Amino acid sequence: MRDKNTDISELNTVHGVKILLCFLLDKLRRSVEEDELGLIARESGVVNYFYYADALNELKESEAVVCEGNTLTLTEKGRLGSEYFNKNISLVYRRRLLETALLYFSSKERDASCTVTETEKGCTVNFRLSEKDYDLINMDFYAPEREQAEHIAEKIRSNPVDAYKKILTCLLSVDKEQADVEKYL
Repeated sequence: MRDKNTDISELNTVHGVKILLCFLLDKLRRSVEEDELGLIARESGVVNYFYYADALNELKESEAVVCEGNTLTLTEKGRLGSEYFNKNISLVYRRRLLETALLYFSSKERDASCTVTETEKGCTVNFRLSEKDYDLINMDFYAPEREQAEHIAEKIRSNPVDAYKKILTCLLSVDKEQADVEKYL
């Protein structure tokens, strides 16, 4: 979900939304299902549903985007239009839409699980995040009480990708511990 504190206004022209949609499809370099594109556009907060519907219809009619079944693919015409006109759309809109799409597809391509198991001395919380054929993380946490374990599990389940990123950031941090020399001076 979007952070409500960083909401920005929506694009208010069909032409702008058309450019933005072509920009997104070009940057993703993949076909996207029509309902996925609509979900991403709405979730980004930068595209009004009515402008989106009109823009998508115009893109299909002009053959900047082709639709096979429910799958949308950007054509060379759409790619060139995006390349030429995307600078007319504020970087804020382009960034927000692309970020929303990347988060959507990364979460869709990952499998996350978080389980709580009681042991003799408390509980173990197992966090596993997989992508295609390998585990990004498979980690156990100890919690002395069930309530703590459930709290840890719920935090992980609410956003497993963010939990993984935070753990990785902590582990890759290059900050060296500083000795507290002030108390000796």
